[in-house]
Amino acid sequence: MKKAKLVIIGSGPAGYTAAIYAARANLEPIVYEGFFSGPAGGQLMTTTEVDNYPGFPEGITGPELMLHFRKQAIRFGAVMLQEDVKEVSLAAHPYKVEGAKNSYMAESIIIATGATANRLPIPGTSDGEFWQRGVTSCAVCDGAMPIFRNKDLYVIGGGDSAVEEATFLTKFAKKVYLVHRRDKLRASKIMQQRALTHPKLEVIWDTEIIKVSGEAVVSQVTLKNVKTQEEFVRDAGGVFFAVGHTPNTEFLKGQLELHDNGYLKVIPGTSKTSIDLVYAAGDVQDHVYRQAITAAGTGCMAAIEAERELSARGITE
Repeated sequence: MKKAKLVIIGSGPAGYTAAIYAARANLEPIVYEGFFSGPAGGQLMTTTEVDNYPGFPEGITGPELMLHFRKQAIRFGAVMLQEDVKEVSLAAHPYKVEGAKNSYMAESIIIATGATANRLPIPGTSDGEFWQRGVTSCAVCDGAMPIFRNKDLYVIGGGDSAVEEATFLTKFAKKVYLVHRRDKLRASKIMQQRALTHPKLEVIWDTEIIKVSGEAVVSQVTLKNVKTQEEFVRDAGGVFFAVGHTPNTEFLKGQLELHDNGYLKVIPGTSKTSIDLVYAAGDVQDHVYRQAITAAGTGCMAAIEAERELSARGITE
């Protein structure tokens, strides 16, 4: 079996940034970019305009940004594998990483597999319909885009994240409607108070969105009261899912410590997981910020920490 100083599992801002730093440190990183598990480049590959990544004052598309990251990593010698990791064995060091085609014994591993935004099976919201054409799952990422400004926007959810996303959108929207299928929010009391007292935010109780429609972009939503079964149509400029994320950790089969919400645990202030020389970067360990810039930052941290630990053990040569 082939040997590697560092294997990076996952692409996107975290994986590619880790690859850039690791390659520059002569760690000759092997990067499993993914294939069937999702597009190389992560969630940004399904994002249109990215306006909040520093260095691009006119904005840049998600796929174009990830292409820049990838090219930079390759320039310094990172090896890209367009395949999924089937299994990782962390029982003994060096660690075994088994891919769909290539397998390695790795001195160190960086896990950067990200998280998948949860969506509901609502007609009109899928890929190929209005996803990223008025339907999204990140208010902070997309809310300031011109398509959403001065429009009626709808947020689906009832927890703290939903209230936070809805409140953020009030800066740009004509009005924000928080659609919740129950008669009370799951959010904390302080977040509930924020939602119920905001002049530009209205909660639509006992209701769910059953259809999103439009032409080129979203223009209407069909809502249904779950108690009365009454359906009604409203104008809408956008729909935001705020029903959580699922970190992509299933392939690890419980070998690393997780938080109660399923995200990988790291030692605070580091990217170190519960096993030596195994690091986690990006959204797979970040359930708070979930931004491209923070993912890239933790990718940098993971690569630097890996290089320092390998060097201390005399493994970098």
